[in-house]
Amino acid sequence: MKLLVTGGAGFIGCNFIRYWLQHHPGDAIINIDLLTYAGNLNNLADVGDTYPDRYSFVHGDIGDSDCVDNLIEEHRPEVIVNFAAESHNSRAVLNPRLFFDTNVMGTQMLLELARKHRVSRFHHISTCEVYGDLALDSPVKFTENHPYSPRTPYNASKAAADHAVRAYFETYGLPVTISNCSNNYGAYQHPEKVIPLFTTHALDDKPLPLYRNSLNRREWLAVSDHCRAIDLIIGKGKIGETYNIGSGVEQSVEEIADGVLAALGKPQSLKTYVPDRPGHDRRYLLDSSKIRRELDWEPQIDFQSGLKETTQWYAQNRDWWTEILEQGDTEAVQEDKWEKK
Repeated sequence: MKLLVTGGAGFIGCNFIRYWLQHHPGDAIINIDLLTYAGNLNNLADVGDTYPDRYSFVHGDIGDSDCVDNLIEEHRPEVIVNFAAESHNSRAVLNPRLFFDTNVMGTQMLLELARKHRVSRFHHISTCEVYGDLALDSPVKFTENHPYSPRTPYNASKAAADHAVRAYFETYGLPVTISNCSNNYGAYQHPEKVIPLFTTHALDDKPLPLYRNSLNRREWLAVSDHCRAIDLIIGKGKIGETYNIGSGVEQSVEEIADGVLAALGKPQSLKTYVPDRPGHDRRYLLDSSKIRRELDWEPQIDFQSGLKETTQWYAQNRDWWTEILEQGDTEAVQEDKWEKK
């Protein structure tokens, strides 16, 4: 089987490609990625050598209809897995247009080409954030039928993309599935995200910037557990259905900082507090009973051991993340400057 993976040079996409090639030895993957700030060919530097006949990379934009059309025509993938997305909430506050262009219009273009070429399965990667947020003391979990209530430009762009995917199923019968996942962590995550941000700062004895509402919580999922879930959905998931993928493990920003410092043997004095970004969600928690019940999926990575393993990966792969930081980023978010905007 051939898969077209969009956004495969990003964090979750590159982990998925590694997972799939390892677990499906008869399959091949074509990876298209525009290589914006979060896409990094170093994430897959060894994959082409390891799987020379089963992996290929195309530098391209999912919004470029001719490029993707020709790619599908040439390779005839049976499955499209859409990871391609702008995904950083803080960046979306500063440049919302980019997020709607990529996440909504890019997804719609992919759907149209999947319909044109009669692709056997279109799997779309989404997020828990489309459902809005929860009060810190709420007994509610987000089910797949929970109303969408996005609160930020990033959340709204992903929600709109989900609606487009469903519309192509209902209107055209395109064989789609959607997964909404909780926050992922693991190797190859861009150092602007909270766990690698705290880890890389701690490794260099720099302050860890915690939002003032540091008790806001997220549900955390090891990226390898996420990849296994996608595998099951593609193989056994019901066409037209959505599956929540969550671990059930919640951690506050404060607890994440404490865990990173403890794993690296660094002092609590490195914690510092900065203003919350606009629209900072309080809490997300998914009800993932559907995928556990129907597809027999369970997370395998304990959070504390997974966090420790992740911090050690960054400690052992300093060249990977220092190169990203040294390249600079003119659009990098200054999380301590929100009140001055």
